[in-house]
Amino acid sequence: MKHTNSNSIEECLYLAVSGQSEETVPLHTSIALFLLSYCESKSFRVCLVSATTLAAEGHSWRQWLPEGMDFRMISTQELPQVIRSCRLPAVVEEGGRYCRAGLAVVLRHIIKRTLEADPCRKDVAELLGFKKTCLKACAEVSEWTRLCELSIPSAVEDFCRQPDHQSEIPTALLHLEKKLREPVRVHNDDKIRRQKLQQKKGMPGAGLQGGSVESNPEEGAAEDLQRSDQLELQAALAKLSVEEIQSAATRGPPHIRKVKTTELPSLEHVFAEGLYFTLTDVVLLPCLHQFLVSLGQQPGGMLERLPLLQRWYLHIQEVPGVRRAASSCGIHFLSLPEQGPSPSSEPQNPTNHEEEKAVAPFIGGPRPTMTKLKDNGIEAVYSPHPCSSWALDWDSLPAAVNPTEGKMSNDRALRKRQQLNNLVGMVTKLAQPGDTVVDFCSGGGHLGIVLAHTLPAMQVVLIENKEESLVRAKNRCDELGLNNIWFIQANLDYFTGPFKIGVALHACGVATDMVMEHCIKAQAAFVISPCCYGFIQNTVKFTFPRSQQFMDVLSYKEHMVLCRFADQTEFQLPADRRLIGKQCMGLVDLDRAQAAERNGYSVKVMSMEPESCSPKNNMVVGVPTDCELI
Repeated sequence: MKHTNSNSIEECLYLAVSGQSEETVPLHTSIALFLLSYCESKSFRVCLVSATTLAAEGHSWRQWLPEGMDFRMISTQELPQVIRSCRLPAVVEEGGRYCRAGLAVVLRHIIKRTLEADPCRKDVAELLGFKKTCLKACAEVSEWTRLCELSIPSAVEDFCRQPDHQSEIPTALLHLEKKLREPVRVHNDDKIRRQKLQQKKGMPGAGLQGGSVESNPEEGAAEDLQRSDQLELQAALAKLSVEEIQSAATRGPPHIRKVKTTELPSLEHVFAEGLYFTLTDVVLLPCLHQFLVSLGQQPGGMLERLPLLQRWYLHIQEVPGVRRAASSCGIHFLSLPEQGPSPSSEPQNPTNHEEEKAVAPFIGGPRPTMTKLKDNGIEAVYSPHPCSSWALDWDSLPAAVNPTEGKMSNDRALRKRQQLNNLVGMVTKLAQPGDTVVDFCSGGGHLGIVLAHTLPAMQVVLIENKEESLVRAKNRCDELGLNNIWFIQANLDYFTGPFKIGVALHACGVATDMVMEHCIKAQAAFVISPCCYGFIQNTVKFTFPRSQQFMDVLSYKEHMVLCRFADQTEFQLPADRRLIGKQCMGLVDLDRAQAAERNGYSVKVMSMEPESCSPKNNMVVGVPTDCELI
């Protein structure tokens, strides 16, 4: 079935090809092509991007494209400027200023455009999961996004590049096998809840009697779920293939709603996230298939350690539309003997046992930790503000520049303007004509829009993962007629372009550390206002404390005490408590500053003026040591 895009904006989808071999394409490209085929999407002009002219002249790439898809091969030199600053896959709107980059963001956008063209595609809508959040969170904070977007594709590609596959199973696949062994999570109001109750009572229709529920094809199918080994698969496939009919009593009988999940029998995974086929499975299929193909004739011992992945690979072939889409993209399923999980064959635990240990709560307040630091010569020191009296003439600015456009209260809008005065003032003193300034975690673009309007000789880039916020920012910029601003919907790691200054207003938790790291890699100055210190925790990329000076004195638990008390700065708190919170903020940011200084930066921690502009009024400013810090 062919669909036309109801959206008037023509978009180009850019997908990378390796340029080294015409036998495969990068897994991120294969995944995107498979989703396009599954959705039967015709909403994009597809461009395959090659690093070499020779690869662009070949025709074997067609075997990986959905049948009937129009595409063209281009070189990296032909890419629009905004795309050159991002990792592929990426989508850009006509006009070249609004870009979506990164696998998860692009896949979710393909689904959105498919549903705009054909709202009846419920099978496509359900790929986003019950709450429409599948792979929505960024990889730094979501284990599933990190596993699907980064770990598994990278691990499989590394495995396939090896001349002989005698090495161990990729750790990421072992981790996925372990996840498939965990209990299935289901929503309280999900239909499967009633089916679980039926299974527990061991009789067709149990739990549905006495309720005023109309006849439903799904519930008719549920009567056939007698064998527990078929329950999950039949339930999942029924949801995919039978159109839901709304019942008169959507909440169901009270004795069903009151059943606790802990009282119901456990369910096994059919698909990656549980009982239903989602976007996660779309990502994993090309990856696992390529892994199996790479094993060739010697899968023996390796596959014995992945029984649940084998079962998943067999189940996914039965989802309506999957075989068609896979075949169209050159994915031809392999024949594997069906085998269930063996209780005695526990997969190797690929995770770090130290990381799995629960962190014991630290007993005591911040004073012992602060005293310990002071005894070692470490105290919070705030540098004087170099432009404390600098302020924009807000009354002379167009209405769309003013943060009141975001429907704020007058008091909050005043504080927001004061915050912007501080960051814009610092950038104005650091910037040179022609510089590129990146507003990381830009939200609705309050900071970036002011910078673009007041500094027209500079290029401003807004990077934000939430589409709704970025669209609001773009609409405001269209109203202002700003042409020196780009909009990139992506996790900040997908931005790879050069820039001179990175800014972030109230970057939450480890987002501050991510922005600082990105600026240091680009040898760019940074002006950052941190926020949500209590959300700081060790991640895949970062461990705390950050600096050697703090690591020599504090444990991770002691540092977390500082972070949690750094959030105790709200205006309604007693003054002595807010003072301790401010000192903790200064110590946490001093640790960050010293870590940046070890990487060749000159850094100052200061307070925004007036301090009443925000409970989180710290500002961390850094420049490479060969530059002059104001």
